[in-house]
Amino acid sequence: MPPKTTSKKPPAAQSQQTEYQAIAAKFAAAKRAKEAQDAAKAQAAGVTKAAGGEATAKKKEQKQQEDRVSLADKQRAALEAKRKASFESRWLWTAGFWVWMLLIHVVGIAYFTSGFLLTRLMLDDKSVCDAPPTLNTSINGAVDILPNWKSKGTVDGGCWHPKTFERAVVVVIDALRYDFTVPVKDDAPFHNAFPFMYDTALASPNNAVLRPFIADPPTSTLQRLKGLTTGTLPTFVDVGSSFAGTAIEEDNLLMQLRDAGKRIVHLGDDTWESLFPGYFQANLSRAYDSFNVWDLHTVDNGVIEHIFPLMKRKGEWDVTIAHLLGVDHAGHRYGPDHPEMAKKLQQMNTFIKDLASNIDDDTLLIVMGDHGMDSKGDHGGESEDEVEAALWMYSPKAVFGRTKPEYVTPPATAKTRPVNQIDLVPTLALLMGIPIPYNNLGHPIEEAFVGPRGNAWDKLAAAERISAAGIKRYQTSYFSARGIEQATTTGSPADLWEKAEASVPTGKVKKGHSWEPVFEAYAEYQKETLDYSKSLWARFDVKNMIIGIGIMAAGIISLLVYINKRTEDDDALVIEDSELDHAEKSLELQGITADEGHYLEKRLFRAAMLGAVPGFFGGLLQSYLSGNGDWYRGSAVGAFTSVATVLVALHDAERAFFNVLPNTLWGWMAVVFTVSQSIGFASNSYTIWEDSIQLFVMTTFGIATALSAFRMESLPDRYMAIYHSILFVLLGRLASFSKLCREEQMPYCTSTYYASATSSTSAPWQLFIPFVAVMILPSIIKAYLTPSKSYEGLAPTWIGQVFRAGLFFSAVYWVLDAADNGNWLPVISSRLSAYLPNSATEALSTLPPLPEKILKTLSVYTAQMILGLALVAGSTAFVWAPPCISIVTTALRRAPSSKDDPLAAIPGAQQTAQVTVLGYGNAHGARYLLLPLNFFVALFLVSKPMGAGALALTLWQSLSLLEILDLLSLPIGSNPIGPIMLAILGQSAFFKTGHQATLSSIQWDSAFIPLYSIKYPWSPILVVLNTFAGQILVTIMLPMLVLWKSGPKRRGILGSVSRALAVFLAFYATEALASMMWAGHLRRHLMLYRVFSPRFMTAAITLLVVDVVALLVGLAGVRVNVMSVAEVFGWAD
Repeated sequence: MPPKTTSKKPPAAQSQQTEYQAIAAKFAAAKRAKEAQDAAKAQAAGVTKAAGGEATAKKKEQKQQEDRVSLADKQRAALEAKRKASFESRWLWTAGFWVWMLLIHVVGIAYFTSGFLLTRLMLDDKSVCDAPPTLNTSINGAVDILPNWKSKGTVDGGCWHPKTFERAVVVVIDALRYDFTVPVKDDAPFHNAFPFMYDTALASPNNAVLRPFIADPPTSTLQRLKGLTTGTLPTFVDVGSSFAGTAIEEDNLLMQLRDAGKRIVHLGDDTWESLFPGYFQANLSRAYDSFNVWDLHTVDNGVIEHIFPLMKRKGEWDVTIAHLLGVDHAGHRYGPDHPEMAKKLQQMNTFIKDLASNIDDDTLLIVMGDHGMDSKGDHGGESEDEVEAALWMYSPKAVFGRTKPEYVTPPATAKTRPVNQIDLVPTLALLMGIPIPYNNLGHPIEEAFVGPRGNAWDKLAAAERISAAGIKRYQTSYFSARGIEQATTTGSPADLWEKAEASVPTGKVKKGHSWEPVFEAYAEYQKETLDYSKSLWARFDVKNMIIGIGIMAAGIISLLVYINKRTEDDDALVIEDSELDHAEKSLELQGITADEGHYLEKRLFRAAMLGAVPGFFGGLLQSYLSGNGDWYRGSAVGAFTSVATVLVALHDAERAFFNVLPNTLWGWMAVVFTVSQSIGFASNSYTIWEDSIQLFVMTTFGIATALSAFRMESLPDRYMAIYHSILFVLLGRLASFSKLCREEQMPYCTSTYYASATSSTSAPWQLFIPFVAVMILPSIIKAYLTPSKSYEGLAPTWIGQVFRAGLFFSAVYWVLDAADNGNWLPVISSRLSAYLPNSATEALSTLPPLPEKILKTLSVYTAQMILGLALVAGSTAFVWAPPCISIVTTALRRAPSSKDDPLAAIPGAQQTAQVTVLGYGNAHGARYLLLPLNFFVALFLVSKPMGAGALALTLWQSLSLLEILDLLSLPIGSNPIGPIMLAILGQSAFFKTGHQATLSSIQWDSAFIPLYSIKYPWSPILVVLNTFAGQILVTIMLPMLVLWKSGPKRRGILGSVSRALAVFLAFYATEALASMMWAGHLRRHLMLYRVFSPRFMTAAITLLVVDVVALLVGLAGVRVNVMSVAEVFGWAD
């Protein structure tokens, strides 16, 4: 409990403490009135016996009575202090146990991840100008394909191939999808808005070429930039650094340019600065924040502003890199099917057209997209729309050619003649006369080397051979470093290399010799080597994966045994028996108490530490002695040994150790729901349609509870149980109308979360959904509290006013956001002008214009106010609030039993004081409910309108679930169905708030709801709150399964909550374990990176989020709540 020093309390806390004291005072006054009445009765009873008693004896008796009362008060205060200290101690041991469980989950997930997410050995070798890879690679003395050229082997003439250009301008238009650049016969705003590159390539094929540019997944910007500069393939380890890029240290294009003395200028996305620190000309470069997806124009306008003056200062730079973000941000903010996307593409069209007119003959202009975007404007996965970008190369002089006449027309779709993005690396290197980076796996783009007439096969074959030789050199070094022996079977890369080298003629070459077969032989070698490299880098560390799975499984076993251990104890402790409580207090006053050292969580935490410490250091010692460098092995050994010691501590000779199977129908239903979903992750179709299956599970539960209600004897209870069961099902069905479809569900799914399937903004009608929640949700919560008389104390003020105000301003926020996105102010102004008289219009025109971005400013301040109200003021109110009760004292007059009744002569002896505590039966639950309501406001804000409505329905379903469990008498001790269904509710809400188990469904714009720019750690926290809002809400609601309809004398609350948490976490841990097992087992499956790997990452992060929230919010909230109730009513245990 917070300190009672009032000088340090805020005014709000002081007023709440005053209310605390008022309630306690009223309760004490009623108690004193009762005692006075009893004393009066006793005095009246003694009137006839001691009417003439001595005054001295009476005073002595009164003094003895006062002494007894004083002693009882002191004993009672000492007992309360002892029980309070005992509770605080037990809470600390319980929290320590769950911290240990969190660490077990962290270690298990980390170990599996280290073996599952792909890694690639980075070689330190670098290509050098005077050592081309064709030296000593020929097996038959084959000649060089090209004759010596001027300054061969130097940067001035070309290191490995004749240089074509002195300078280069590389423009990256982030998320430039290929179909944005070619003509499409439809009315979509993202089509036909960027025609310049297509028209130029078609009209001037010797000056420009447009090809589909295929990205290797994952399609996030940082991974794509690594591939575009090194020529290597990304791995999933890179995904973890998507938003905190580290410098690229392996050989790359920019490193070769810098070593060649080239001056590099960078404009735009600041990701380049983190990847290549110190590479750019500081006086000419301009970097801009890349993560503010709300800002469509700052980066683009900055690039355009600075790049054209650079074109006139050609003596100050050799390579200019411009990275524009507007198209990508328009996709994230609005989706491609929006007028803003058309405006942005039109701006890019004008920009590229103007830039091309400023390029001279010695400069190469390259325009490309680093990736595409899906139908909502997001990216990160491997769908066709996400990997299909565009590449355009341009030069005022005739450089480019086509090997076939039909290739003059750019491909109509990205399925025709695509180019791998890594192919740009050798192409640009050879055109600029620098060495190809050592780790490159790409091959030259044929249009750049075949000549304007399309017949320079010797130059194309020479470029292909030098690139293939570099790949051969890299593969040899890589296999040697990894200790892998190269295959030499027919069709292997080694076999194809020998055949390609054999195709190169020896001796003097005759004029007119056809070099096309030579080109095709080396191209076939490059293609096969690329495929082999992809399979080589898809090798997993199975040992680490098995260790991670083993740690997670051990953690789940310990949870199941812990649940079983706590079951019977909890059922016994929940009894509210005043006589039992009085007897226990009498024993405690005599000094007879339970041994605190036998408290379960205390034993378990000590056992965990006893096993973890030697195991951890033993693992480190083993790693040191073996010299294998596996320094993190100590965490795995420590995890296994600590779980083992915890299981030993859980062993009880009086009960079967592994008796973890349920013994009720509801228990088996909980097991079936958990296991069936976990087994389902083995199927990609099940995983894809998981959102629909969640709805089926909830419907099944609702039907089962409705049928079970017919067995109830009490008709009112039966009707209420049936009502809440049907309501539970209907609310789930209603929430299912909020849906975001994943690509694999098309065309059998219709997205409703946004305005359309190709939009990432809400429709106008969806903005009314939060206002509907504002109107009805507080009243619904009141309806659940009223039957138990719990809508008392702070509840009417907080729920009826503060909570409603938070919801209202959250709804207002999304209106402001929509107005900002849709540019409502100019539209409203123009429409008003059409209806207002001319004089009024003229008067309005004289007013100063509104500040720029006024709507964004208002929305940010509104969001900050809401979060402050919900999390800061709300948490403060929760800590200091008294129980949601009211104490009513009523004086009743008793009629005399007869005329000679001796009480008739005593004033006040015929009056009886009746004390009524409104809300007594739900004192714990009503007060704790304030905590999830506070967090609900914050989650309501960070979820978009459809998601906010789905969250409101989830909260309503949770309250109905509480009523169902109460009416059907399903205690936590013997029926795990409550926590399991609450966990399933959270999973369902995850999908209904616009998310899927895919990277592209992450709503990154939520990071800017209360902010103007990215701020750590707040922006990542906001994204987590948005993504896992459903799971966070049900995790905070979890203690309500124990506290709902629990009075002040409910015993064993902490243990029951801990058991409910164990069941709850067992569900999420089982899902995480299952997703790990199936992802590991199906690691060669075609859908691994599209379905199974994202599902594993979702389950793992969900488990960790639930662990943290349960510890920091759930258990902490229970501590505050129990101490608050005990301060008024005394400690129950």
